[in-house]
Amino acid sequence: MVKKNMPRKFNENQRKIKKSMILESAYHVFCRKGFLDVTMKDIICECGISRGGIYLYFSSVDEIFQEVVAVRNKSKFAIVREAVNNNEPFFIVFNNFLSLQKKRLLHMENSLLRAMYEYLFSKTEGAAQDFHRAQLDYIKKSVLCMLMLGVSQGVIHDKNIDIIAENILLIIEGLGILALSNILTENIITGQFIIINAIIESIKKN
Repeated sequence: MVKKNMPRKFNENQRKIKKSMILESAYHVFCRKGFLDVTMKDIICECGISRGGIYLYFSSVDEIFQEVVAVRNKSKFAIVREAVNNNEPFFIVFNNFLSLQKKRLLHMENSLLRAMYEYLFSKTEGAAQDFHRAQLDYIKKSVLCMLMLGVSQGVIHDKNIDIIAENILLIIEGLGILALSNILTENIITGQFIIINAIIESIKKN
């Protein structure tokens, strides 16, 4: 019975590997070109798969883009969620989170943000906006999860914690837009992170 199921499991694993390879290749294309200029041919050339082969997994550039964004967001916050699950000290987790955000903001060549806004502004249907809201909600929940770690460890209060998570999200997203405009500097990031730290300090337990 085990031997009979092996080919199927092997095929499923192969499919997962191939799909991950397509998404990773597409990620690099979207980072380089944004969204509007990307064609299925660009992604096919990047990952070295046949046209027929890629359509076994995805039907359009839009579909690939949405999955790339979702996968990258989960990967981006996997470290935070793992640290929370391991009950690591809140302030270490929080400072590491800010360090990762600073690194991302200073290296937007590895960011999907430009592609995301091109995607949003090129679509008239509500589905694109719903997708974007869902991704922002995932990020906010990740930040909230981190803040709740501090609450559970007794180092910060839970007063207005949901609003604080939203404020942190808005500051970081706003900095990302400045980065796309090529006017973001390390000093600006530092100044905004001082504000974030002041917010956390205001709910810190003595």
